[in-house]
Amino acid sequence: MATLDSSRDNWQSREEECNSMRQEKSRFIASVAVSLIVAALVVAPGAWAASTFKILHVFRRFSGGHNAMGTLVSDAAGNLYGTTFNGGFVYSGCGTASEGCGVVFKLAPNPDGTWTEHVLHTFTGCAAPCTDGGFPVAGVILDAAGNLYGTTAFGGSDGWGTVFELMPNPDGTWTEHVLHTFMGGTDGAVPFAGVILDAAGNLYGTTYSGGSSTCMNDWGPGCGVVFKLTHKSDGTWTEHVLHRFSKSVLCCGKDGQSPFAGVILDAAGNLHGTTFAGGSSDAGVVFKLAPNPDGTWTEHVLYSFGGGALPSAGVIFDAAGSLYGTTTYGGLSNVGVVFKLTHKSDGTWTEHVLYSFTGGGDGAFPWAGVILDATGNLYGTTYYGGSSSCGCGVVFKLAPNSDGTWTEHVLHAFLGYGANPFAGLLRGASGNLYGTASGGTSGGLVFEIKP
Repeated sequence: MATLDSSRDNWQSREEECNSMRQEKSRFIASVAVSLIVAALVVAPGAWAASTFKILHVFRRFSGGHNAMGTLVSDAAGNLYGTTFNGGFVYSGCGTASEGCGVVFKLAPNPDGTWTEHVLHTFTGCAAPCTDGGFPVAGVILDAAGNLYGTTAFGGSDGWGTVFELMPNPDGTWTEHVLHTFMGGTDGAVPFAGVILDAAGNLYGTTYSGGSSTCMNDWGPGCGVVFKLTHKSDGTWTEHVLHRFSKSVLCCGKDGQSPFAGVILDAAGNLHGTTFAGGSSDAGVVFKLAPNPDGTWTEHVLYSFGGGALPSAGVIFDAAGSLYGTTTYGGLSNVGVVFKLTHKSDGTWTEHVLYSFTGGGDGAFPWAGVILDATGNLYGTTYYGGSSSCGCGVVFKLAPNSDGTWTEHVLHAFLGYGANPFAGLLRGASGNLYGTASGGTSGGLVFEIKP
């Protein structure tokens, strides 16, 4: 995969495959042809809220990277870190001169209010004996020492993706260490999602493909895995596959299939996440992995989607233990929803659709999840919808009402110079929102919103 367009083609193929299956089974059709989006944009927009939008950086392709698809992270000094799917210097594994295998970047604020980009690492996407990865979809995370961790969807010695670490040097440069390269078999393949750290320094993540040899998805054998990387005393890392998803495209099992998003940890050490497909309606699931005393893990499917469908983003917790997230498809207009899952006393979970996108000015097709503020408001992005002249996506806020309903406020609609926010949002210490737009007439951009 050398470009975002090629990845969209594969996702669209998956979408058409799911439609065919669900039509045959008389189940909910969870996808919609992109050609219908333009017609849907005439639907009345959602409520607009007063907010200030500022472009912090515009990607110029080539060495500076372009096509930023991952969520940003910040350090204590207010610097922003992220990845781009393409751009950087071109190597033999990276496709044409306008593409590149992506970069890891840092944006540093200047006293005059401008921001300066520093490219920390340029991916080469090469094969053995080189182990560097290429095409990072997810962003990076920071540890307490200032090291960055992330994944590349492809590249590495076997071409199926990597987990990497970037360590800062005293002279301001950064050194990459490839912690694990996926082999495309039972260990997993194509990690679209990033990783998280636990208190002991272990890394957890997912792969979209690989795993069970009895399962198949659009990227090859296997329906994905959940993995853990542990740090050994000699400096190497060891992968442990915690779960291999087993939902076959041709069967009707309960297990999920093809996790596009990563996982989160709760206070008890359980992992929670979503799968893009699988489940009782083949519309995706929310799952929990619980550790056992013998070192194994047990999966519990908390919810199988039917109303909202095909969640490409993960979930978050609130203080009461409820889960929030999005589905990319489904809902009243089949262009995605924001949902909440609440835990019942009998151990089951109930879905509440907080908002169903119309495909008009309020947005359509949220690929990213949501974040919470201290007062219970939710914030997120949609890839399409918004302006009737563009339909290039929106940044939205969902505010809870006293009667239990929620009201959407569109904070910004992209007009084409920046377009199609694929990633979620970062909430800064001041309450400002930071995010990326993956495309547009520019090579994508980084923005700030004061809600």
